[in-house]
Amino acid sequence: MTDRARLDELAGSLDAVQRRIALACRDVGRDPGEVTLIAVSKTWPASDVLLMSSLGVTDFGESYDQEAAAKAGALRAAGVDVRWHFVGRLQRNKCRSVARYADVVQSVDRVEIADALAAGARDGGRRPEVLVQISLDGAEGRGGVAVDRVGELTAHIASLDRLVLRGVMAVAPLGAAPRPVFAVLAQVAAELRASYPHATVVSAGMTGDLEDAVAEGATHVRVGTALFGQRPRHG
Repeated sequence: MTDRARLDELAGSLDAVQRRIALACRDVGRDPGEVTLIAVSKTWPASDVLLMSSLGVTDFGESYDQEAAAKAGALRAAGVDVRWHFVGRLQRNKCRSVARYADVVQSVDRVEIADALAAGARDGGRRPEVLVQISLDGAEGRGGVAVDRVGELTAHIASLDRLVLRGVMAVAPLGAAPRPVFAVLAQVAAELRASYPHATVVSAGMTGDLEDAVAEGATHVRVGTALFGQRPRHG
């Protein structure tokens, strides 16, 4: 596929997603300008990020450190400034690297991850924003802190001068109706804002459930497949 053909394909996908967001906002009386679209570009090449950025998308989500670091370098080399969101589950030994390029780390769910990110940010002279990933079902292996442990983790993050606590993130549990669990996330987010007024971000909703997330107050939606297509296998 030529760059021109791919650009046209991405432009059509972007328009469709933006219309979905606009309609979801209209249905609940929200301003579409309140919702930031994060294009989840994991497994897609840096050339797709460049094309999508040329269409006005400013925020991109990645899940694999090695891939994300390479793309961040490629975009810098091209002179293109975007915001990188790390949305995958973090391993402690990857935190130092992630802190060097991620503007927002959305998957902080343990004190040791926060500490490792802060150390990496200090070494790199950076101050990334972080979201606390909330587990809405307690399932092992999917990441996230239990709702009753959120206060403990957020207080620790707020004490670290190299990290900026900005809000919460969650993934709807497999097989669950998304709207009720996103309502729980909205309540957690409201309680967090009461203690930390600048923690206003609620990252929820993906290709299949972004409307439910918007209806429950999501400020950021993370969309991959509906923008880029079915993902190639990650090698």
